Amino acid sequence: MRVTYEDYLLAAALTLARRHRPTWSWTRWRRVCRCGAELPCRAGRRSLPAPGHWPGAAS
Repeated sequence: MRVTYEDYLLAAALTLARRHRPTWSWTRWRRVCRCGAELPCRAGRRSLPAPGHWPGAAS
């Protein structure tokens, strides 16, 4: 199955938005990131490939 670059960007953005957002921690009794890190979350964001580097992109 081939995935377009726009579909990949949308899926990656939705995953990051779902994984890295503030939520209440009952064990720490404060708001933390859903990934478990303290806020502000400094989790290394994956850099997405540019459209020119996408497989099948016109050179």
